[in-house]
Amino acid sequence: MPIKNILIVIESLDPNHSSGIKGRLALIKNLSEIGYKLKIYHYSQKEILLPNIECIAIKEQKISVYYLLSRLQRVFTRVTKININPFIESIFGFSFTFFNDVKSLKKTLKKERDFNPDWVLTLSYASSFRPHKALLGIPNWHSKWLAYVHDPYPMHSYPRPYDWVEPGHKFKRNLFLKIVDRAKYIIYPSQLLAEWMRSYYPNQNRKEVIIPHQISSVQSNNSIKLPTFFDEKKFNILHAGSMMSARKPYGLIEGFEKFIKKNPVAKEDARLLFIGKISCFDDYIKNKQKELKQLITNDYLPFSQVKKMQEKTSVNIVLEAKGAFSPFLPGKIPHIIEANKPILLLGPLYSESKRILGESFNNWAEIDDVKSVERIITEMYFNWKNKIENNNYSKVKYYLSKDYLKEQFNNLKE
Repeated sequence: MPIKNILIVIESLDPNHSSGIKGRLALIKNLSEIGYKLKIYHYSQKEILLPNIECIAIKEQKISVYYLLSRLQRVFTRVTKININPFIESIFGFSFTFFNDVKSLKKTLKKERDFNPDWVLTLSYASSFRPHKALLGIPNWHSKWLAYVHDPYPMHSYPRPYDWVEPGHKFKRNLFLKIVDRAKYIIYPSQLLAEWMRSYYPNQNRKEVIIPHQISSVQSNNSIKLPTFFDEKKFNILHAGSMMSARKPYGLIEGFEKFIKKNPVAKEDARLLFIGKISCFDDYIKNKQKELKQLITNDYLPFSQVKKMQEKTSVNIVLEAKGAFSPFLPGKIPHIIEANKPILLLGPLYSESKRILGESFNNWAEIDDVKSVERIITEMYFNWKNKIENNNYSKVKYYLSKDYLKEQFNNLKE
């Protein structure tokens, strides 16, 4: 089979930009390793090099009405301390910066002449759809267009308990309708997410392709040091990542607290660690720390350190929102599967994480089921104490691997 060309349009290649970018970089790396020839246009606003891949940095267009309006808006906000962007988006659907960024992307992409792509892949993260919007303006690529969608879009499409309604959501819905209509395929990282979005956009049926977040083999860096508060000889239960308001840690903390009280032997061994940016639960956690010395928190750490902690911890936690179901595949799933440590999954019965872990996965409880959390932690602790290992993630590892990725791309019909 001849080597296929994939042209990729992505907003940023900077791994420090967001956790979503790390996931997109893993996908790009694996596409390159399975034999595709890649050419990337990115809007990182700086030069970025990737091994064996041509990367072209798109410059922001500064001779533009949208550019002028966006800068005037910034000056107005800086002087008055009033954010008028919600008002602007309610009228136009998007910010002036968004429109100028899209125009900058489209202008550069239209100059592409030499690559002759078999596929054009637009990569989004969160609710940023700039590459997608730019591709809508290049009709000759629509028959080759693979539109990647990471989360429900617009944000008002999120399932409960999320209740976000953003300004201009009708404009954003119309944008997604156009993307679904004109793209060849819509790529989702989650099967449940694809099914959920189909309920809003039934015309995407038969265009859905599931490509989960990727395990990307990175050589272990022995020079990375663990933070001083992390003792790898302890029974560490680690939650790494931000906690949105819907992802409540109360059941986890209270279940851990009951475990400590019922098992005094664990007081010196066990630790529950939360690593990530400040959240709305900080006051609650700080109050708990006064009586629960085994509860440890730390602000943001570099990804390299967090990944090493995930590899050295006793238990990795996936914490999801309380709801009927969770269609999201967390970006950290590949890292904790690769770490091959026991996983404690707290979330709905119907969740993408639970689906891929399989029916035989037992370390699961509803987020507020304190009794079950206590029971599972107790079992995990004594397994750790007795050096019993029963992790088997072979099926999940394959599902998140470049071999499965290759199968999915080979099945695409031009």
